[in-house]
Amino acid sequence: MAKVVLITGAGRGIGAAIAEEFASKGYHLILNYCTSETETRILQERLVKEYKIKAIVIKADISSEDEVKHMLTIATQTFNTIDVLVNNAGIAIDTLYEDKTADNFRKTLDVNLIGTFLVSKYVGDIMYANQEGIIINIASTNGIDEYFPMSLDYDASKAGVISLTHNLALQYAPYVRVNAIAPGWIATENEVKELDQDYIESEQDKIYLHRFGEPREIAKVVSFLASEDASFVNNAIIRVDGGQR
Repeated sequence: MAKVVLITGAGRGIGAAIAEEFASKGYHLILNYCTSETETRILQERLVKEYKIKAIVIKADISSEDEVKHMLTIATQTFNTIDVLVNNAGIAIDTLYEDKTADNFRKTLDVNLIGTFLVSKYVGDIMYANQEGIIINIASTNGIDEYFPMSLDYDASKAGVISLTHNLALQYAPYVRVNAIAPGWIATENEVKELDQDYIESEQDKIYLHRFGEPREIAKVVSFLASEDASFVNNAIIRVDGGQR
């Protein structure tokens, strides 16, 4: 019987690459989006056609508890259960430090941290009742030791996701494995579209492999964590950053 994965923020970038990776392995997909409806529906249509799997698209602002509950009602009515959750949705509001506002901070925390908590809580409870499941959070090296004052709200939210990961692993033991991936620079449109070439080259010089990662390289690690090959990997934060210094 095919397994089911819920991916938040699935419409583009890392989320879309994760969706394709799971589809290629025969998973049925629950593709969540908040603003990227066109991209998500195009992705759904392509993956269903190419991999012969089932996929549904659900709009939900994960920072809203009511919308998260509604999303999971639709998801479980369609597929009965959820085997894997990938908390990928996130936002960044990069501004100069002196222009940062409390509203910026709250919005970033609402989506990146509280949203991850809400989806994990309601999906985790389903998994715990079923006595099996896997939760994978997409954090960031920004939450560990890569600091950018223009992104301090994002950095704080991802540090929170790492802490949340540890607590969820404890809460849902022994039935649910909970891990996080901390990507470094990944060549998504969102990350690089506003960066000038000199800055890109200066950041690449800090990476041992002298390049940014690709979304598919994150997706491969997510796929590993969801597999039986990672059956004893739990409560781990895995850096995928090409070796940053």
